[in-house]
Formats: sequence, C-alpha cells, structure tokens
Amino acid sequence: MRLQSIPIVLALCVAALPACAAGLRDRLYDPGDGVLVVAHRACHRAAPGHGFDNAVPENSLAALERCVALGVDLVEIDVRRTRDGQLIVMHDAKVDRTTDGKGRVADLTLARIQALRLKDGQGETPPTLEAFLVAARGRILVNIDLKGPYAAEAAAISRRIEATEWVLFKAKARFGAPPLADQAPYQDLAFMPMVAAKAAKTPRDLAGIIVRQASGARQIPAVETVALKGPGFAAVRDAARAARIRVWTNTLAAKGWRGVLDQSGDRQALRNPDRAWGRLIAQGASIVQTNHPAVLLDYLERRGLRGHAPVSIAAAGLPPSS
Repeated sequence: MRLQSIPIVLALCVAALPACAAGLRDRLYDPGDGVLVVAHRACHRAAPGHGFDNAVPENSLAALERCVALGVDLVEIDVRRTRDGQLIVMHDAKVDRTTDGKGRVADLTLARIQALRLKDGQGETPPTLEAFLVAARGRILVNIDLKGPYAAEAAAISRRIEATEWVLFKAKARFGAPPLADQAPYQDLAFMPMVAAKAAKTPRDLAGIIVRQASGARQIPAVETVALKGPGFAAVRDAARAARIRVWTNTLAAKGWRGVLDQSGDRQALRNPDRAWGRLIAQGASIVQTNHPAVLLDYLERRGLRGHAPVSIAAAGLPPSS
C-alpha cells in the first residue's frame, strides 16, 4: 500500500469498520504479507515529512490519530490500574513525567487522573483503556502491554466493546508451558507469546517454546522476541517459520553503553536503516516495533516491503543474514 492511498483507505474503513478490522487482522495472521510497523507508545514523535511538525504526548489519543493518519499497522500502548480499579493508558508507575500532576497511578483514582492534563497535549487527559480502544476500533490494531496483573480486566473490556480479534494481548512464555492462547483469559482473544533469552537454557529449548505455543487449538499470529540474539533468535525464527507465524522484534533505544553499541536499535536505524532495520528483516523479522514509525514506513516503502508484497530479501537489496 502506498502512503498516498491511505486517506482513501481510511475513508473506506469508516464506512465498513468490521470488514476493515478483519482485513487488518488478516495481515497480522499472514506471515507473507509484508513487514508490519508497530508504533511504540503510539506515534508521539514529530514526522515533518508527513505534515506533523510537532511531537504529541505518548500513549495519547492524539498519538493514536497520528498513527492512523500515517498508516501504521499496530499501535503499542501501556496499561496501568488506578486506585479504584480502572485501567488507563500510561507507561510510568507515576504520572509525574507525562502529566501536570504528581503521584503513583496506583494511589490515584480515575477521577483524579482525569483531572490532570498530558504535557504538550493541548488539554488532553490520560485516556482510559476503553476510550482508547473505542477510538481505535476498525482503524488500527492495538497491542496491549500490561504493567501489572490485570489481564482479566483488560480482556473483559475488549470483550465488552467487541475488540477481541484486533486487540493483541501478549504474555511471557516459558519452556514447558501449555499454549497460552488456549488459557484464560486469552482463550477468545488475539494473543502473542513473548520469548526472552532466559525463558529456556538452550536455543533448542527456545525453539521448543514456539512449537508448544503454536500447537494449541487457537492460532497465534506471531512471537515477540525479547532481546534474543544469535543462535537463540535463529532457533526461535526457524520454529516460527515452520509454524507459519510472524517474528516480532523491537528496535527501541537501549539505555547507557548498550545503546551506543547496539547495531540493531533505533539510534543505529536513523543513521543506517539497512544495517539496523534491514538486517533484522533479512534475518526473518516481519513485525518491527520502533519509536520512529514514520521513518520506518518510509524505509519499507523504498524497499518494496509494504502492502501485500511478500518479504523478498534479495529483491529488496537487504543485507544478508548473519
């Protein structure tokens, strides 16, 4: 899909939300349907090349609207629970960094939090999970990063607003665990297991996690790799290919000296996208989460890796796998 065609597609989606949502879901579940872009904490950075000269608050409705306008495939949001048990969209445990208030989310009521205003947000208040999902309905896939043990509450909200297929839940999977997609509260939701290096002792066992997670009654669309490198990443990738599911990788900025040395993160991608994003795609990733979704979208367009074009490493001129 060319970026210029996005306004037309969005207009069609408004007229037929169920069909549009199904189309978005189908792309997620088809590992051969191009590279998908995930906006970390929504599209909060400026994108001057696309008419967005200023930044907006992370995890905000304004950032959601920017993602839709850009044509991003998935928006990742963080969810926390207030003192009175309501789920809101916020990354930090405290409201201090992102709002004009102070205090821990867990110590504040929803009413108190909604009296606050997001910094540089033109009066926007932190959204509830339900409000965010309703605003996203049928226009973009939503990936929920729960910051506490409230998957059941988030699942109940998704069911109430009929978002079970296009709101993507995730949880860490360990060696020997049964297929999580078949377990409560995920059994009727779109669900993705996460696999980190510490989830198993050997690359073979890491691959075994994918084999087990993909063996359930309910299909999983992808596996999120968490800081997997070398043989561990290769083992998980090969198992995912055999199961025909996508591989999700993150190129978020690492902290400290790791960020300086990282050759696959956002910092490197802005300097040399072929060496960062391109290399990860060449190694088998087909979902990439970034803090710079507009830049990644432009890169994928130039390489012919968007829309319904299959990921062809040689045709795209990407660097070889290592």
